Amino acid sequence: MRKRTLGRSNLEVSAVGLGCMGMSFGYGPAADKQEMISLLRSAVDRGVTFFDTAEVYGPFTNEELVGEALSSFRGRVVIATKFGFKLDPNGGPKWVGLDSRPQHIRQVAEASLKRLRVEAIDLFYQHRVDPDVPIEDVAGAVKDLIREGKVRHFGLSEPGAQTIRRAHAVQRVTAVQSEYSLWWRNPEAEILPTLEELGIGLVPFSPLGKGFLTGKIDEKTTFDSSDFRNIVPRFTPEARKANLALVDLLARIAKRKKSTPAQIALAWLLARKPWIVPIPGTRKLERLEENIGAAAVELTTDDLREIEGAASKITVQGERYPEQLARMTGL
Repeated sequence: MRKRTLGRSNLEVSAVGLGCMGMSFGYGPAADKQEMISLLRSAVDRGVTFFDTAEVYGPFTNEELVGEALSSFRGRVVIATKFGFKLDPNGGPKWVGLDSRPQHIRQVAEASLKRLRVEAIDLFYQHRVDPDVPIEDVAGAVKDLIREGKVRHFGLSEPGAQTIRRAHAVQRVTAVQSEYSLWWRNPEAEILPTLEELGIGLVPFSPLGKGFLTGKIDEKTTFDSSDFRNIVPRFTPEARKANLALVDLLARIAKRKKSTPAQIALAWLLARKPWIVPIPGTRKLERLEENIGAAAVELTTDDLREIEGAASKITVQGERYPEQLARMTGL
């Protein structure tokens, strides 16, 4: 697979990465561990070198899974993980707040190193901006970890433009992770121009709209009771029915390009900027191969113009997050 460099850093990764969260958390019960280990190793065999996890996924179990699966590929893969959530002290499955105090960042780093079975964390994101801790203190704490050789690169997840600038002034930010896709384009207003100016890469999560842009979901689809999408306003049956217009657009382009709606959605992201690296998630080998195939889909200027023109006439229905989670983004 082709490689891309995240911004003006020296961090080179596969053009399409793999988001690992859904293997353990968020989209129903955790998948079979051995099957997911096999899938992760298959991804490496097919050229994927960029893997995304976090301590809160599980919690802990996703990092352990990724660490075990990729332990024999050390030096060949880049693993990103995250800090910043306060976890249930009683060992419950949910986070109970935010915590980006420097001493907590260090504790998370030490624990993640063990779970990931690595000597240094390749890319360490603040998972959500903590309004109670100045971002300069957060960046300084990661800077210390980089100086000590425990972390290689610093990242931010779902920050606002001013937060990015303030953090970057203390410690170079290599990558920003934000939701970005044809059905969530808000980063285009402030985030993308800021990243371009500062030389920071963008790692879009949910590049397939939490599965919706694949064309495999409609208003009749039901989700497991533990599936996060049950509480997402954009996934009400009414919103899904209205938003199928966007899937129809992708399907029309896909038919002409002899590809799939998912591949067109990912190819569109790849065509936006050379420093964008999407991280679609999956539990299935055939979907992994489909997503990887997007890197070979070439969208022409005319294709992109057609997508832009048609998409501009479609108003996506429903908020992307319930209110509690929405308040934690773009700080």
